[in-house]
Amino acid sequence: MTSKFFNRAKKVSETERSKILPKLSKKQLGSLIPRRGNRIAPIVASAMLKASGWRTVGEIPDIPQAVVLALPHTSNVDGIYAIPSLFALDLKISIMGKHTLFKIPVLAQLMHWMGIVPIDRDNKGSVLQSSIDKFKTGEPLFLGLSPEGTRDYTEKWKTGFYYLAVGAGVPILPVAMDYNTKEIRFMSLVHPTGDIEADLPKIYAQYQGVIPRHPERLSQPLQDINNSAK
Repeated sequence: MTSKFFNRAKKVSETERSKILPKLSKKQLGSLIPRRGNRIAPIVASAMLKASGWRTVGEIPDIPQAVVLALPHTSNVDGIYAIPSLFALDLKISIMGKHTLFKIPVLAQLMHWMGIVPIDRDNKGSVLQSSIDKFKTGEPLFLGLSPEGTRDYTEKWKTGFYYLAVGAGVPILPVAMDYNTKEIRFMSLVHPTGDIEADLPKIYAQYQGVIPRHPERLSQPLQDINNSAK
């Protein structure tokens, strides 16, 4: 089953790959970056990536905290390539999960290992503050968010990620998944100024030319940035 998904991704030549971003490896990650600390997983995950023809490129600054943007996200299949890329780097990117799931001891241990952060989604007003508080502990934390909020087409991004970064005083690390070049691409940090109208275009611009699994589902901001280049 997995091999079929691997083969469905568009094959590209080396000359079609990213022109300027270097390949990322586990050895290049600094000591401050959140790590999983697993010896076997990176070996297995690296083999999976090699078999699929995907690679991870770019640069991850040696910082302990950041809001990580995962874009574009148009298919459940994305995880088949994205998750091994993180494990291959021994990189720990946490995501939010429903707090009630953590009431089950065995499941709670698994979710903590996976990097899932408990959040009470029913209390809308507290989600942002709870996320900010997670950063305020000072513990290493890369929190992954998908501002599109859906795998289908959307006219605009959810902006909670931006106000989270501002409130926590941490940078935003854009990450792209490009099916054309078969790359998981870590791009340049954006330090939010508090002026969202000025900062969002800086983030959009980094995704110019990125092709998702389902291009017709690409969010409108990314469609606009691609059209502006034509």
